[in-house]
Formats: sequence, C-alpha cells, structure tokens
Amino acid sequence: MTLLNPHYLKLQGSYLFATIAQRVRAYKEAHGDAQVISLGIGDVSQPLVPAVVNALEEACREMGHAETFRGYGPEQGYAFLREAVAKHDYQARNLDIQADEIFISDGAKSDVANFQELFDLNSTVALQDPVYPVYLDTNVMAGRTGVFENGRYGRIIYLPCTQEHGFVPQLPKGHADIIYLCSPNNPTGAALTKSQLQMWVDYARTHKSLILFDSAYEAYITDPDLPHSIYEIPGAREVAVEFRSFSKTAGFTGTRCAYTVVPKTVQVYDQSGHAHMLCDLWLRRQTTKFNGVPYVIQRAAQAVYCEQGQTQIRKVIALYHQNAQIILQALTQAGMTAFGGQNAPYIWLKTPAGMPSWDFFELLLQQAQVVGTPGVGFGLCGEGFFRLTAFNTPELTKQAAQRIARLKL
Repeated sequence: MTLLNPHYLKLQGSYLFATIAQRVRAYKEAHGDAQVISLGIGDVSQPLVPAVVNALEEACREMGHAETFRGYGPEQGYAFLREAVAKHDYQARNLDIQADEIFISDGAKSDVANFQELFDLNSTVALQDPVYPVYLDTNVMAGRTGVFENGRYGRIIYLPCTQEHGFVPQLPKGHADIIYLCSPNNPTGAALTKSQLQMWVDYARTHKSLILFDSAYEAYITDPDLPHSIYEIPGAREVAVEFRSFSKTAGFTGTRCAYTVVPKTVQVYDQSGHAHMLCDLWLRRQTTKFNGVPYVIQRAAQAVYCEQGQTQIRKVIALYHQNAQIILQALTQAGMTAFGGQNAPYIWLKTPAGMPSWDFFELLLQQAQVVGTPGVGFGLCGEGFFRLTAFNTPELTKQAAQRIARLKL
C-alpha cells in the first residue's frame, strides 16, 4: 500500500486559478455565443519584443551547428545572463549584488515554491493576507502550517493587509523565522516604501529571521521614491532573498525565465546554532534538482538588457499601465472604490455593498462576461475585495471596461 503525503489533504480545494478556469468553462458551455474577456489570471497578452525574438532565433541557429551547440548548462545559469542581471538590475542602482549571488530559473513561482525546502519544518512562517497562494500552499504541502480551522492554518502568522493600513502589513507581535513579502503586491497593488521595508529588515536582523522578498513586479513602479529592490535597504543583504521574473517585465510567461538573488552574507543556522551560508545551500539544492534554463531562453533574456530591448519592453509596460488606468476609470464610473494600478499591474477593488467576493465574480461574469479573481481566494482579509489585471490587450481591456462601467449594482 502506497501512502500519500498527508499534508496534501490539508490543502483547501483546488488551486485558485484552476477553480476560476473551471467556472469560466462551465459558463461558456452554457452560453456558447458569450464573448468572455479575462482580466483574471496574470498572463500577458503582448508578444515578445523584437530584440528578444532576434536573440532567440540566433541562439536557435547556434544550437543547429556542432561548433556552437550546447548541451547541459550550469544549473545556476550562464555567466552572460547572471552578469547582465547584476550589472543592470543592481549595480546600476549602486547595489552590491554580484553575478555569483544570482541564480537563473524557470520562474519566480518555482523558486518561491522550492525555497522553503531549505528550512526546518518547525520554522514559523509569516505571510501577508491577502497573499499569492503559492507562498502558503507550498508550506502546507511541506507540513509546516498545522491544522486548517475557521479559514486559517494554526501555525501560520497572518499579517493582515487591510484598507485601514493602506494594505501594508504590520510587524508581528511575536517571532517569525521566515517572512514572505511581496512588493509591489499581488493582489492588492500596494508597494512598500523604504521606511516600511526598513522596519521589516530591522525586525529580521533582531530576530535572526529570513525575508523571502518577491519583487516580480518592480518594473511597474512609477513613484521615484519607492524602492525597486529590498537591497536598497541598509542591512537587507544579511537577511533577505529576492525573487524576480522576466514574465511580467518582458513577456516570458510562455518562455519561462526568472532569477533569485541569494547574497553570500545571508546565514541560516543548524540545531546547534552554527551558521551556514544560505547561498551555498541553495546552490546545492539547484545542482541536485534542476538542470538549468535552456541556453536559447537565457540568450533571449539577456537581450532584455540591450538598449533596444529596454526601449521595447518599456513601451509594453507603458501599454499595461494605460490598461490599468482604463480599468480604474471604468470602476469609478460604476461607482466602485479601487486601489492599485499605479505601481503595479493589478487593480484591487472593493466589492459593492459588501458583496462576497465569489458573488461578485458571478455578477461580473453574468452581467458583463468579464472574469476577475475573488479576493477571498487570496486569504480571509481578501473577502469583500476583487482583483483585476491590466495584462489583456488594449482593445479587449477597453471592451471590458465599457461593460464594467454599465454594471447594474
């Protein structure tokens, strides 16, 4: 008899976006002529920019010749991409991040999910509520969360992100070993200031905690005073790991490429209190379980940093920003209160008259044939809220906005 991992049975239903897809399929089957527009899952609509495509094509041609063919690459990524990331994303901002502290991967989701493997199962986890489901679910799978009761797991420290506090998490009263932060935030769109991040870095240094910082949406920051990296905060190199992705920045949702920064100054401790370099442990994990991102994809990602690539992706990001403004205007016309959409590609709206999130999902689908994401799917503090994304095409975004503006609430 093969026994399963019992912690999988603690997961609540199916993955959020799989549930949404199932409901949308059922609606389409019942309404065959309905033209449903998705502002739900955060997939991009714009194609890879020309500089990236050219690099991808050239790399493919290299793979077709014996003298330039490449097989297995380095698990942590080719030096040409790691050096480009270090130079353009960190050193250009006067941040002391070196190429050998950067690990190329096939997605920030994968890295965030896998990173928790490095830690003791008794480690105390703190995470924002509402939160990207992967942070929580992977700790459930590992057995680090305790029993699920009354909408919460017993051993998780939830950090409420409420309208009262501008959707910014407050410090926990007790001790947390591992802290998940996402800024600009998915789903609320809120971005942490330098002083707010400094508070978390100081907490982590005092408690010998580790911050797992998801900055996958930093390219959408428009406020010049907001930090793009946690390493802009003094002391962060001692206590923080940063995750970034080319998915929303450069349209790599289908080609899969991201990276994780693990400074050599971050330490974790064994049961005897002896310190170990986290960077070395992550390298050991990757070399055991991962064969690296394909060469052709890494060459394509490198092209993001060339002059043409930067110009081209900025135009795409500006397009998504414009989509966000169109959605915000429509919500205002419909008499709804909305947040985000300024420093992030997500709009976080308050459901009308305190309507439950899933009820608003059905109303939006039935009345407007528009799909979004119920806030409660991100946690209890998301109840009464709803997420829309700016990643569809301008044409479909405008159509969706016109439908939303005509909602009968």
